[in-house]
Amino acid sequence: MRIISFSADGIQSAADSGFYQWLQDEDADFICVQDLRCSEYDLQADTYFPEGYNAYFFDSVEGKNNGVAIYCKELPKAIMTGLGFTDFDMEGRYIQADYSNISVGCILVPGGGEGGSEEAARKAEFLSMLQGHLGKIRNKRREFIICGGWNLAHTAADVQDTEQNSTRSGFLAEERQWMDETLALDYVDAFREINSDSDEFSYWPDGNRDSNGWRTDYHLVSQGLKYAIEYGAIYTGQKFSTHAPVIMDYDLEPV
Repeated sequence: MRIISFSADGIQSAADSGFYQWLQDEDADFICVQDLRCSEYDLQADTYFPEGYNAYFFDSVEGKNNGVAIYCKELPKAIMTGLGFTDFDMEGRYIQADYSNISVGCILVPGGGEGGSEEAARKAEFLSMLQGHLGKIRNKRREFIICGGWNLAHTAADVQDTEQNSTRSGFLAEERQWMDETLALDYVDAFREINSDSDEFSYWPDGNRDSNGWRTDYHLVSQGLKYAIEYGAIYTGQKFSTHAPVIMDYDLEPV
C-alpha cells in the first residue's frame, strides 16, 4: 500500500507545476494533500479528480486558506472531517478515511510565529489537544496512519541549520518535546524507521533547496504497523511547492 503526502502551498499552483501529472506514474493507494488554499468548488477541472480515485475535501470556512484532501483508490467505509476541536476544525485541518481495521488521516498543523505571539499560542493549544486525541484513539481496535504537514521538526537530523533555527517556531524545545511525548504514546515516525540520514528534508521556508532545509512532513503510524513499513522517500526531482511529497510504502491492504 502506497501513501503519498504533500503540502501544496495552494493546490492550483501545485497542479500548474505538474503535481498531478507526476502522480500518474506513482500508483498510490492514497494521496493526502494539505494546504489547498481554495475550496472544492474552485476545483472544476478534471485534473483535480484523477481517474480511479474517490476524492474527499475538507475546506476551511473561508474556503481560501488551509484545507485538506484525501484521494482513496478503495472506497472507504466512512470519512471523518475535523477532530472535534471547534475553532480549529473551522479552518479545515483534518480529514480521515476509515476502513475495517485501519484509518488514514491527513493533517495540517497550524504554523507558529514568534514566541509569545497569538499564532504561537494557537499552535501550542492545537498540539496539546492533538496529543490528547492521539492518546485516546490508541484505545480503539484499529491501526492509524496520520500524515501531513506538522509544522515542526523533531531532531537535529531534521533541520539543516540547527543553530540558526533553534529559536524559530517549528524547532523550539517544547515542540521537539511534544514529538517525543507523542511517539511515546505508541506511535512511530515511519520515515525514520527506515531512513536515518541527516540530509533528508521536505520543506524549505524560503523556497531555496540549497539551504535551510527542514523535515516537517511526517507519517505517524501506530506501533502495530511498525513492521509493515517497507519503503520511504522524499521526492525532490521536481518542485511543486516549498514542500516535497513524502512517499511511504506499507505491507498492508486498506480493507
